[in-house]
Amino acid sequence: MKEDLDNFYLRCKEPQQSTLLALRDILLVKDENISETLKYGMPCFLYKKNIYCYLWTDNKTGEPYILMAEGNHLNHPSLETGNRSRMKILRIDPTSDLPLSVIDSLLTEAIELYKKGIVKLK
Repeated sequence: MKEDLDNFYLRCKEPQQSTLLALRDILLVKDENISETLKYGMPCFLYKKNIYCYLWTDNKTGEPYILMAEGNHLNHPSLETGNRSRMKILRIDPTSDLPLSVIDSLLTEAIELYKKGIVKLK
């Protein structure tokens, strides 16, 4: 599994690769209960074995984004719903500095959904 995850990131071209790897690091150090696996061919991050978010790139623009699994519970102004009923995305411009404060507040808010029981842990 680790090799498949590494290969996902290695197949990405720059600047998306660096952006995705930086996001991966940010996600994994956010909380000791977050782990990484591969689902549907993309990196999936779990909070206590429950799907927390994914990393992916937009097929049309190539922009990386964080797809929040429980986005319907998040009211962050930077999130996009699109035609999704449950999930929301945070687009990341790979040519700019990462919006660290936005990412941090979004990830904190999402973790709180699990800690407060708004989203039930399995």
